[in-house]
Amino acid sequence: MRDKVKTIGNLIDKQSVSFISSVDEKGFPNTKAMLPPRKREGIKVLYFTTNTSSMRVEQYRKNDKACIYFCDKRFFRGVMLIGKMEVLEDAVSKEMIWQENDTMYYPQGVNDPDYCVLRFTAESGRFYSNFSSETFEI
Repeated sequence: MRDKVKTIGNLIDKQSVSFISSVDEKGFPNTKAMLPPRKREGIKVLYFTTNTSSMRVEQYRKNDKACIYFCDKRFFRGVMLIGKMEVLEDAVSKEMIWQENDTMYYPQGVNDPDYCVLRFTAESGRFYSNFSSETFEI
């Protein structure tokens, strides 16, 4: 992979679903389909929206280890990113990725107490394409 940020960034940007994983209290991975990230800074930092009351938020608060995965099923390629997930509830973070149609999920608007931001910071990853995998550091 010549330019991992460009190659992986393009893959991420074209997906309509992302998969995020957390660790439960027994040490098992828990994976969930989510909407794609609202914002990304290269492939190092990605921002998602979610409900503050969710099981996932509770798990990330106890154990910030996380994994996210994006899959391009058309070309059978994908990328797994491993890192840490932070739960952000400050006004600046919430406003940064807020979209008007979010009131469908958060009726009280950007200040809804059940709306928060997940900030994922990647440490490493693994890219699969053309029957080959490549592990990389970020």
